[in-house]
Amino acid sequence: MNNITVIGAGTMGNGIAHVFAQNGFKVNLVDISEEALQKAINTISKNLDRMVSKDKISENDKVNTLNNLTVVTSVEKGVKDADLVVEAATENTELKLKIFKDLDTFSPEKTILATNTSSISITKIAAITNRPDKVIGMHFMNPVPVMKLIEVIKGYSTSESVLDSIMNLSKKLGKSPVEVNDYPGFVANKILMPMINEAIITLYEGVAGVEEIDTVMKLGMAHPMGPLQLADFIGLDVCLAILRVLQDGFGNPKYAPCPLLVNMVTAGKLGIKSNEGFYSWGHGTKELIVSKNFK
Repeated sequence: MNNITVIGAGTMGNGIAHVFAQNGFKVNLVDISEEALQKAINTISKNLDRMVSKDKISENDKVNTLNNLTVVTSVEKGVKDADLVVEAATENTELKLKIFKDLDTFSPEKTILATNTSSISITKIAAITNRPDKVIGMHFMNPVPVMKLIEVIKGYSTSESVLDSIMNLSKKLGKSPVEVNDYPGFVANKILMPMINEAIITLYEGVAGVEEIDTVMKLGMAHPMGPLQLADFIGLDVCLAILRVLQDGFGNPKYAPCPLLVNMVTAGKLGIKSNEGFYSWGHGTKELIVSKNFK
């Protein structure tokens, strides 16, 4: 596989495109928004500059990486020569199903179709296509250029040859792929999201404040980031969407999202992406919201 197409130029999409391009693959980065594509290229360039300043890559490596990237606003044009397509759109089931219908229509028959979904059924996504054996999950972690893990999720119909290809490809990216079966939340979010939700419930019930909860988990459990800060980093809307997938998929009330999380998302307090969640993120700097009544 030499030609890679990434669908979506947001945080995950530009990170995935960055990693493939840096490792010598030709990458089409596709988004309907010219502004989003330009922002993505600027982000990738800044991240590469940071790597150059830390002597992790050379200036020539940066130039080669950027030369491997092409931005495209048309899905049909972007996938016509793809060996692999990685979809990294918003965590919305209906949107992903629509995208995969288009990918199946416009991609060559040989093309493997992967999704970066963090919770949605690979089997359900694959069923919308005429190539369910070539549909697979590649759940990258954020920030993609830094984090080593890729959850490789095999759908009900995913072929062993496609699974082997994606496992080997992931290793060529310098990542550590882990094979996971197709159940709601897979492994990472089936464990992580209930923990984050419980931290929000702990805040909602008045057991402790934001900073206190995060400090306990950082200093007591050796987590590099507290669960409420991590929720801001992931996006509270994404956390809510994943919890609803878990709740629907397992039919278990233990996955029911905390009312506080629902209210915050409804109010547009989504974390870093909206500059306010459990913390204030103005100008990219984290500040504790001390006066907020989290009820």
